[in-house]
Amino acid sequence: MKKNSAWAGVYMALVLVLLYLPILVVVLFSFNGNPGRTANFHFEGFSLQWYRALFDPATGYGQPLRTSLMVALWSVALSALLGSLGAIGLVRRPVRRSILGRVGNLALTLGEQIAVLPIMIPEIILGIALMVLLTLFGIPFGMLSLVLSHVAFCVPYIFITVRGRLASMDPGLEEAARDLGATPLKVLTTITLPLAMPAVVSGCLLAFAMSMDDFVISFFVNGPQTNTLPVKIYSSVKVGVPPHVNALCTVMLVVVFLIVAFSQMLQSGKLRRQERRDNRDGRTADAQD
Repeated sequence: MKKNSAWAGVYMALVLVLLYLPILVVVLFSFNGNPGRTANFHFEGFSLQWYRALFDPATGYGQPLRTSLMVALWSVALSALLGSLGAIGLVRRPVRRSILGRVGNLALTLGEQIAVLPIMIPEIILGIALMVLLTLFGIPFGMLSLVLSHVAFCVPYIFITVRGRLASMDPGLEEAARDLGATPLKVLTTITLPLAMPAVVSGCLLAFAMSMDDFVISFFVNGPQTNTLPVKIYSSVKVGVPPHVNALCTVMLVVVFLIVAFSQMLQSGKLRRQERRDNRDGRTADAQD
């Protein structure tokens, strides 16, 4: 199919319809005035009733949403610490030529491969394994078990992104800082971490999305008082999709859209400031010449 042919436009339109039509339907039916459980099938005018019912203490999703946010935030914070420090330690480890040093490097390389296994193991197997492990250590199912389980599969996402960033960085920058008398801690806080921060942020955003979206692992390790949002939705749709799920999806879509728009505005503003700075420096250089 040629790039500029009419069929290319038809194909792209079909792809966009298949991708976004279900989302538009969900948004439309979140304003449905039908008060019954058939509100997902018969549209009877616009109403905000499902948004008002969204945070109802009995049937709403306020508490599960707060639980999911707390679990995701704690999991991402711990995963960022473990994944970033682990990536820095493995990528910047000294090369030893002795036999013991080579054995140690081989062990670290093996550990590096093991660190990314949780994202390759099927979730149902990982969920059962974590449930058995938590039971073996006597850890009660609840917030603590959810956070520990989410950390187990969030760490690899941050570890991989930070490792890729560090591997592409020039190690001469850190060596120059050490030659100038900086301590290892100073090099870490002023050189390594600032340069790796974009990767840390990207990994944290990915880990946050995976934690908020996780159902299988949370299903095995959640407690009676700590239902996460995916588990709550799953238990609600067993007898049909409740209409206020549409409202919840719409709210989450709006929040994601606002975050993306805000980040784009920040990036555009940064680029404009950089262009103005470059133009000002260019005019200054021309005036000096």
